[in-house]
Amino acid sequence: MKLIKQAFTFSLALGAGVTSNAIALELYVDTKTKQIYAEPGPGRTRLGSFERVEDKQTSIPAVVPEPAAQAAPASSAEITAIREELEQKTNAITALEERVKDTEKVKVKYGPGLHFESADGNFTAGIDGRVQVDSQYNITNDVLPATGNSTPNELNSGANLRRARLGVEGTVYKDWFYKFEYDFSRGNGSVTSGITDAFLRWTYPGSPFSIKVGSFKEPFSLEEATSNRFLTFIERNMIVNTFVDNPNTYKTGIGANWAEERYQVGLAFQTEPVGSWSSAATSVNPNGNNSRNNGSGDTSWEVIGRISFLPWKESDSKFLHIGGSGGHTVVNSQFQGDGDFNNGGMSFAAFPGANVDRTNVLNTSNLTRGVKGAPGSRIIDNYNRFGAEMALVYGPFSLQGEYIQTDVHGTGYSGESLFGYYGYASYFLTGESRSYRKETGAWGRIKPQRNFDMKGGWGAWEIAAGYDYINLNDGNVRGGKADTIKFGLNWYPYPNIRLMSNYIHVLDINTAGVADHRSAGFNNANLDIFETRVQFDF
Repeated sequence: MKLIKQAFTFSLALGAGVTSNAIALELYVDTKTKQIYAEPGPGRTRLGSFERVEDKQTSIPAVVPEPAAQAAPASSAEITAIREELEQKTNAITALEERVKDTEKVKVKYGPGLHFESADGNFTAGIDGRVQVDSQYNITNDVLPATGNSTPNELNSGANLRRARLGVEGTVYKDWFYKFEYDFSRGNGSVTSGITDAFLRWTYPGSPFSIKVGSFKEPFSLEEATSNRFLTFIERNMIVNTFVDNPNTYKTGIGANWAEERYQVGLAFQTEPVGSWSSAATSVNPNGNNSRNNGSGDTSWEVIGRISFLPWKESDSKFLHIGGSGGHTVVNSQFQGDGDFNNGGMSFAAFPGANVDRTNVLNTSNLTRGVKGAPGSRIIDNYNRFGAEMALVYGPFSLQGEYIQTDVHGTGYSGESLFGYYGYASYFLTGESRSYRKETGAWGRIKPQRNFDMKGGWGAWEIAAGYDYINLNDGNVRGGKADTIKFGLNWYPYPNIRLMSNYIHVLDINTAGVADHRSAGFNNANLDIFETRVQFDF
């Protein structure tokens, strides 16, 4: 086409210098320079004969080429060059299409956390985390004076990093869910103690049934099932901390779950955790259990489960929640060859909602003590836990309460019952309602009706008040008992930021007759505590 245009232009130029009775003009093109010539020569190929005709309307000479059939055919070299050029362009287009497809293979989004997803949806990954900065000021700190070489019994004021977690979770081929989370504030330097969740879960396609294997929370208690990001008060109530959380609720095992719109059931068979809750705890008990590395004892294990349902539900902001939990735990108490107690056992301890100074105000001490088989020795073989829970949500108003009982069995014990309960009410001044997650039968994230801004947005404001009681005295178990009242004020400027403040007043502490000297020093103590938390999660 380019050659014909050049020939046409050249013909017009020639047309000005020839007579009107000229019949035809022979044209040639140089195969290298592509120049048009009127005479043949070396390297020139004949284009054909062109006839000059008169345009009657404009009197502009026009040149009409001979029919294409008369044009000389292209050489094989030219055809090969055209084919090579066409192949190069095709390859370039194919490469560009592949690059476009590559950019579409992974989708990235935020909300909350950074999420990645393959184009076919078979693979996902999300990075999330949380930071909780707490402070504690002890307004009233009247305790018994220390005796002998004991340190003072008082609680200390200060601030600390309560939690600093980073995790990744996602799916593999849609039906497989994985999660790994690490808490940099746990374990007092023990690397494995920082592991919380580390499991793989498979969901039967199209059903509410799932199975998971790894390290995960015990299915026990409404407040324990609720993430610490979404608790109403800064710390969990005493019975949940004492019987579930403090002995390390993250244990290794296998679990099954069935979650419908109105109810969920969770069962698990679990053994000892990956690491310790603190430097003193390496197993299901907080006394240090060296069952691994020839600790001369079997690993502790438990069977545990929880069920919850909504017997009444008018809407997502008006419903009644009821549930129950139960578990049987076998405790590993280890002895030396001569019968002396080596390690293991179990103890239960409590603190009155403090978070910076978590001194055990109540403490049963180790329930395994003495020489095996000797008179007066005691060995905890197992304990059973039972729990009942209730929650009501009616718009911005909510109620929540739980009862937990732990029965101790073994040598020197006859089913001593340690128990406690709590109850509290909360109200959102800005009209929000508590969020409920059907997958876990627990509370979820609060989303303000209007985020905080300088144009009248206040975020969400919540007030709360509650009562908390625990009794660790029964039979041969003497750990003390206590009850408190507490008040909370929470501000949610955005869904992922929360500021909390709690005031706790201890009504009574009775530690008379407990074996632990520190706990005994808090008998009849007068304590008032003010706490704050700044929390950010993504």
